[in-house]
Amino acid sequence: MTAEATLPSTSASPTARQVWSRSRGILLAAVLLLVGAVAIAVIRSDARHGSLDPRSADPAGSRAVAELLADRGVSTRVVTTLDEARAAAGPDTTLLVAVPDLLTHRQQSQLHGAVAGSGGRTVLVAPGSWSVERLAPGVVADPATSLDSTLSPDCTLPAAQRAGRADTGGIRYTATRPDADECYPSERLATLVRVPDASGNGDTVLFGAPDILYNDRLNEQGNASLALQLLGSRAHLVWYLPSLSDATTPDPDDERGLFDLLPSGWLWGTLQLFIAAALAAMWRARRLGPLVPEKLPVAIRASETVEGRARLYRKANSRDRAAAALRSTTRTRLAPLVGVPVAQAHAPEALLPALSAHLHGDGQALHSLLFGPPPGDDAALIALADQLDALEREVRRP
Repeated sequence: MTAEATLPSTSASPTARQVWSRSRGILLAAVLLLVGAVAIAVIRSDARHGSLDPRSADPAGSRAVAELLADRGVSTRVVTTLDEARAAAGPDTTLLVAVPDLLTHRQQSQLHGAVAGSGGRTVLVAPGSWSVERLAPGVVADPATSLDSTLSPDCTLPAAQRAGRADTGGIRYTATRPDADECYPSERLATLVRVPDASGNGDTVLFGAPDILYNDRLNEQGNASLALQLLGSRAHLVWYLPSLSDATTPDPDDERGLFDLLPSGWLWGTLQLFIAAALAAMWRARRLGPLVPEKLPVAIRASETVEGRARLYRKANSRDRAAAALRSTTRTRLAPLVGVPVAQAHAPEALLPALSAHLHGDGQALHSLLFGPPPGDDAALIALADQLDALEREVRRP
C-alpha cells in the first residue's frame, strides 16, 4: 500500500457547518413557501370549491346564480352521487347535471330512468356525444362546436325570447323530435334545446356551453335572465356535481380509456407538434462526424497553473492534499535518479534504501520527509516544500 493511500480524509470535504451555511438559505425559502401555501389553503378552503359549483365565488364558480335564485325563493342543494340525484327527482325539482360526460353509460341510463316521467326539469350543461343520446333521447351532438360565443335566440321558447342574446355558443345539437325547441343556432344547428317529456309535465333542457352560469359571465348579455328562467321554474334546484369518487358501481363495459377523454382534434394537434419538434431538432442539430480540435486562444504558463492550484488548496485549507502532491511529485522525480523504476517510486521499501545509499544519510529522516504525516500549519507546509527542494538538489548534485 502506498503512502498516499494511508493519508487521512482530505480537509477539502465540507464540514457540517459549511454545509449548513450553504444550504440554510434554500431551506429557509422552502419552509417559507410551504408555510405560505398551507396558510393560503387554509384561508381559502372555505371559499374555493371548483368550476360550476354553486358554493364557489371564483370566476368559474356559480355562487352568483344560486344567490339570485335564493332571492326568488328557489332553494339550491348540492349533491355529488348518483343515488342522491335519482332520489331528488320530482315534479317540483329542477335537476342540473354539471358535467354529464363524467357519468358512465350505465349511470346515464339509471339517471334518465329516474327523471323520465317525474314531471320535473332536467338541465344538462354542455353534454357531448358521450352522454347526450342517453340523457336526452332524440337529440344528437354535432362534433363541430360553435365558432361564436354570443348568439341570438331565433326560436319561440319564451325564456329565450325574454333573455335575448346569450353566451350559449359551444356544442351544437340536432333535435329529431318535432316538438323540441331549438334555440340560439350557430350555422343552422342549435346550441340550446328543450325536449318535453312524453307525459307533458316535465322537460329536459341542454345547452352547449356553461358560460351563462359562471360568476364572471352572469352580468353579460342576457345570461342572467336565461339562467334564472331555466333553473327557477321549480321551487327546488338540485345541483348534481358528478365526481370520480361516486360510490355507484360502474359497469366495466362502460369504462372509458385515455383517448376517449381527449377532446377531438388533440391527437392531430399532438402529431403536428411532434413533427414540428423533429424538424426543429434536425435543423438545429450538429453535422454528424468527429469533433474538430481547436487551438486554445491563449497559452497558459505552467507557473500560473501552479499558483492557481495552490490558491485553491489554501482557500480549502487542504494542507494534507498539498503536502501529498509535493511529496508524490518529488518521489516521482527522484526515483529515476537513484535507479528505481517510476512504478516503485511510492514504495518506501524500494525508494528509501536507494536514496540512503546515494546520499550516505539517515534513512529515518528520509522516511519522515517523503512519507511522513501532513504538516500541521502553513509554516510547516512551506518548510516541507523547502526541504523537498533541497533534497532534490542534493540528489542531482554530481
